[in-house]
Amino acid sequence: MTDALPTPPTEAVSGPEMMANLREIARWVKLSGTAEELEALRFLEKRMADYGFRTKILMHDAFISLPGKARVEVDGKAITAITQSFSQPSPTGGLSGVPVYVGHGTEADFAGKEVKGRIVLVEGMATPAVSQRATEAGAAGQLHISHHEHIHEMCISPVWGNPSASTRGGMPNTVVCSVNNADGGAIRDALAAGGKPVVTLHAEVDTGWRKTPILVAEADGPKGGAEEPFVLLSGHHDTWYYGVMDNGSADAGMMEAARLCFAQRNEWQRGLRVCFWSGHSHGRYSGSAWYADAHWDELDRRCVAHVNVDSLGGVGATVLSNTAAMTELKHLAAQAVEAHTNQSYKGKRKARSSDESFVGIGIPSMLGSISEQAQKHEQARNALGWWWHTPHDLIDKVDEANLVRDARVLTQVVWRLLASPVVPLDHAATAEALLVELAPLAKALDGRLDVSPLVTGATAVRDAAASVAKRSPRDTAAAAAASAALMRASRALVPADYTNGDRFLHPHALPMPAWATLQPIRDLAATSAGSDAEKFAAVDALRARNRVAFALREAKQALDDALAALS
Repeated sequence: MTDALPTPPTEAVSGPEMMANLREIARWVKLSGTAEELEALRFLEKRMADYGFRTKILMHDAFISLPGKARVEVDGKAITAITQSFSQPSPTGGLSGVPVYVGHGTEADFAGKEVKGRIVLVEGMATPAVSQRATEAGAAGQLHISHHEHIHEMCISPVWGNPSASTRGGMPNTVVCSVNNADGGAIRDALAAGGKPVVTLHAEVDTGWRKTPILVAEADGPKGGAEEPFVLLSGHHDTWYYGVMDNGSADAGMMEAARLCFAQRNEWQRGLRVCFWSGHSHGRYSGSAWYADAHWDELDRRCVAHVNVDSLGGVGATVLSNTAAMTELKHLAAQAVEAHTNQSYKGKRKARSSDESFVGIGIPSMLGSISEQAQKHEQARNALGWWWHTPHDLIDKVDEANLVRDARVLTQVVWRLLASPVVPLDHAATAEALLVELAPLAKALDGRLDVSPLVTGATAVRDAAASVAKRSPRDTAAAAAASAALMRASRALVPADYTNGDRFLHPHALPMPAWATLQPIRDLAATSAGSDAEKFAAVDALRARNRVAFALREAKQALDDALAALS
């Protein structure tokens, strides 16, 4: 087979086409599970069908929380406020009390403070981590101070996807409101001066089970059939308010990438499945999580990689060098960013966000937001613009030239995943990243736990993957066999890196360390030698070593099979 790849159709990206679609998308407020959301999704369904894709809308049960009216009173005087998705509704007459200031809501900020039954006053946007700490500390309410004059809608549940019988206990149990910086700062300053301002939280929240839609648009590759591998391209469709940048612009970009790739479908090596999720904003990724659970076996067998996009083409979004990707896909992100900008790619680790519901299955992923603002407030959740998650996210916040640039990056990575004879997964880089994590542990645990089997295993995976990368398939059958083997390696390595090791559960929407399966070994390294704490930690650490060693053995066998296919 030739090593030359077909040219990606990036130059054909059409700003007018995307903006025409975006103007239609911008007509609707798309709250999860509402009639308006479904009506807007029907427009996307028609456009994807026009572009040549088979389409269907799946309806499923989702646990959705839609914030309603909110009011905060300070000593009887009302100030502007919003409540948050998955807040508890306030009791009749509101929740009142003198708040307890807990800074930014870190563990250290909560330590030593008696907040049971109280309202906590917190700096910054409402987050799942702070809500979890407040709930665990027994707080009755949270009042968040925005870092500026705008107040941002947020989903505060740490439970990924629909809560289950086993995870519903982790849902927030506090009344949560947010106010702007000036009003919240006045409460903070009054407390600091020794005052006792009485704050009353009024919050209405509509939380419960409802049917939500997922649009699935699909096109087969050259072989077709029930077992043909496919690339998953996804983004959420539901919004806060009109949500034209977040996430209308990404939906328009997805449609454009799909349209252009379909036009050169004869050069595909595998199929393309495009999913538009509901429940991202109001259900903690309930749509993508349900889809992962309901289609687990098929995704495990067939899905090559996941490309997710969010908030493309924002006004002033000039920085693309930080675009996220899992290690095995960073080279694709780097090539695309550097091809369409004058920026050097730095990259960053995929966060526990952006509908990353497929990490347990072991599907490598990339992107999320592609471009961001050059300046970011230290308390802002991201650098997507001051209008993010506010009523101001309208069509004037999307720059057509930036949208074209971002869509070209998106189209290039999707094209590479579709058109490469052997799926372009760089497992050597993944293994090297693991070796970097293991080096300080080997030193810290010298004589306490032998991690050399992991170093040996990771080295073997790295070297085998490097050998695979140097070979070219002799024919399409060899390419398909090598690709299948590389997918099997992903199924071993991605869960070891991005979960606690369980392929069938969804880790919470909370920060996770790199190679989370190593955490028990890190915990052992933090104990004092000879202590009881060390002995307890050693039990978990030994099991963690076994888990990672098994993943490396599985990956190495898969890579050996890839080498055999390419010999």
